[in-house]
Amino acid sequence: MSSTATHPERAGILLVDDMEDNLTALEAVLASLNEPLVRARSGEEAMKALLRQPIALVLLDIRMPGMDGFETAAHIKRLDQTRDVPIIFLTGADDDSGYAFRGYATGAADYVTKPFDPWVLRAKVSVFLDLYRKGREVERLRTEVQELRRRVDHPEA
Repeated sequence: MSSTATHPERAGILLVDDMEDNLTALEAVLASLNEPLVRARSGEEAMKALLRQPIALVLLDIRMPGMDGFETAAHIKRLDQTRDVPIIFLTGADDDSGYAFRGYATGAADYVTKPFDPWVLRAKVSVFLDLYRKGREVERLRTEVQELRRRVDHPEA
């Protein structure tokens, strides 16, 4: 059994949308993943949430009042503490076809149109959660190896 299975790292999934119905739908689709779901109703709220707790993935609506999804993504990618958090853009199927290009150019890992297939979205999110956990495991092992090297190089310490 792998250590990630015995010591699972719970990773927040940040859901960003200004529409309550959309947030509720996302929660219903992702609840079975048993990971913390964090809501944000604006880009500003999303940034605060990202700085408060570990987030494995952001599901980000593009069209929001104030700071839209593209601006929010740009802010996320600008900060050292959040630049590596993957973003999946969510947008209406009738939105401008240039949105996908702009989303990827802003640093999105994926782009999903609404209405989305719940099974496909859950599968995509599961992949990113798995990558997050594997990244944490690599960090833990790197720290362990560094500590062992320190002990070997300085046994008297």
